[in-house]
Amino acid sequence: MTGFARAEGHDERGYGWSWEVKSVNSRGLDIRCRLPSGFDRLEIMVRAAVLARFERGAITAALTVAPPEGRVQLSINRGFLNQLMALHKELAGRVEASPPRLESLLAIRGVVEAVAEEETEEGRERRDSQIIVTLDAALDALAVERAAEGERLTPVLCAYLDEIRDLTEEAERNAPLEAEALKARLKAQVARLIEAEPSLPEDRLAQEAALLMTRADVREELDRLAAHVTAARGLIERDGPVGRRLDFLCQEFNREANTLCSKAMDNELTRIGLDLKAAIERLREQVQNIE
Repeated sequence: MTGFARAEGHDERGYGWSWEVKSVNSRGLDIRCRLPSGFDRLEIMVRAAVLARFERGAITAALTVAPPEGRVQLSINRGFLNQLMALHKELAGRVEASPPRLESLLAIRGVVEAVAEEETEEGRERRDSQIIVTLDAALDALAVERAAEGERLTPVLCAYLDEIRDLTEEAERNAPLEAEALKARLKAQVARLIEAEPSLPEDRLAQEAALLMTRADVREELDRLAAHVTAARGLIERDGPVGRRLDFLCQEFNREANTLCSKAMDNELTRIGLDLKAAIERLREQVQNIE
């Protein structure tokens, strides 16, 4: 979801402007507008334009406007300046301070204002419309760049899914060994229970054995891991935004891998489970780049 684009425009009156839009990863859609003073009215249109194109990403749209020469004059905000001078006079007896310098006062934001030549409401709306057209061009270019990044990430995601599939198949091949380990463990536990005083009834022993077998069976987790791999491949091949769905699948992948590790009876299956978790985390990191 990363990208950058820039577009410029101008009108017949000599106004020029440029848009810079950039996108970085985010779980949702976070829109940030940076508009110059006097152009805050455009924020609603900017947000609507971004929402029409994207569903995920932290997107910043920054506008720069250059008025035509000779149509902007500098003006002193005398009311604000008088307040500053009165405040300085009030505090002079409380804190030690040198007299304010002219250049320091003029550097304070709000003291000097740029006043543009007055124009009609119709002219302002026409320019606003042209500025948004330029924004649309920048957003279209950003969408193309993000799509290109997605194309580059597709083989990376598929490679991680292949790794998860291979580890799942390795765990399936290890299942018979896991069953033998479970059988040996069950025999040892039953022997201890039989020797215990007082001994447990046979029906209780059967219940405990059945419960242990159920808790240690990893076939359901392996089946779900395989199904999640198939679902993830289907999403990658689909047109349109799929990042949120892939993010959810990564959570499901991780849940099954955690359960697999908790049920493991031997070191080999534990090792496979840990490798699965590592591969899933690498997949999750890349999914954050997908819209």
